[in-house]
Amino acid sequence: MLAFVIDAVIGDVPNSIHPLRWMGNILNGLDKRITRNSRRSTIIKGFLSYALVLFIFVFITFTILMLVRTQLAGVYEMNLGILGTTNLGEILWIIICAFIFKLTFAVFSFRRHCKPIQRDLERGDTEAAAAKTQMIVSRKTKGMDAEHITSSCTETISENYADSVCSPTFYFGLFGMFGAWMFRCSNLMDAMWGYLNDKYRDLGYFPAKFDDLLGYMTARISIVFIALASLFVGGSPRKALSCAKAEHRKTPSPNSGWPMTAAAGALGISMEKAGEYVMGNGGLPSVKDVSRCYVMVEIAALLFIVLVSLPLYALIGVHIQIYMENAILALFEVFV
Repeated sequence: MLAFVIDAVIGDVPNSIHPLRWMGNILNGLDKRITRNSRRSTIIKGFLSYALVLFIFVFITFTILMLVRTQLAGVYEMNLGILGTTNLGEILWIIICAFIFKLTFAVFSFRRHCKPIQRDLERGDTEAAAAKTQMIVSRKTKGMDAEHITSSCTETISENYADSVCSPTFYFGLFGMFGAWMFRCSNLMDAMWGYLNDKYRDLGYFPAKFDDLLGYMTARISIVFIALASLFVGGSPRKALSCAKAEHRKTPSPNSGWPMTAAAGALGISMEKAGEYVMGNGGLPSVKDVSRCYVMVEIAALLFIVLVSLPLYALIGVHIQIYMENAILALFEVFV
């Protein structure tokens, strides 16, 4: 919950120092050095690249958290009454863990990205709006009309609900920080290497397939929370679920169509990517529909974290995380 508040109040750290930027730099370095031989060996190299990047970020994260929790244990004891006693190490562990966890998910970033686009559209400056939209979508936006700009915004907001909220927080709930990094590494590698071309078809095979596997369940669960959240923005839960069931196959990805079609149905709009798909039964979204979409997704994110991720973490994830931290502590005691 602290990580959710940090996301709402502070947001993301600058891109230049964001760990995902460091991860991208490591992957770019590996990409330049990997030789593509046979298909099988290249797929294995893609898997080993994923394992290496995951190991680096998990080891650094768990080492930091282990040192804070263990080295400051017993410092500044606090009596919390029926909750028992705690100390400075445990308090700082919670705070630092929340800050690191926040780096793996994003709830409010699309509100921050879309508001300037909405202001440009309200002023009638579609050229400026299109240029800003290019920052959040991969398609070419130059010359795009206002309706397709708003459609692009609602598409990326709803699609990223599963990838940027449900999946990282779900796997955090199951496996602690290991789970959050496990998903984030596969998702970033899929974005960088998951192309069906000669260069990446084999190298990106494992991260792309693993990302699809990790996102399979969360994408389908996400529509339930979009349906619930639609009640707060005047949407239709029934249409959210029926549209998702009927039209989720319209996107090339096996997972992204679920939250996108659910959002389109809930808001009573259509989303269109020219030449590829049209989903939903209403008109293309208005500027106000963009606001309705990100508010709905923010509420859906809060519901998912409170009802799914938090109970999982309390029951399972935190115990696995502490176990792994203690394993690193044991290694330090042996070798240091």
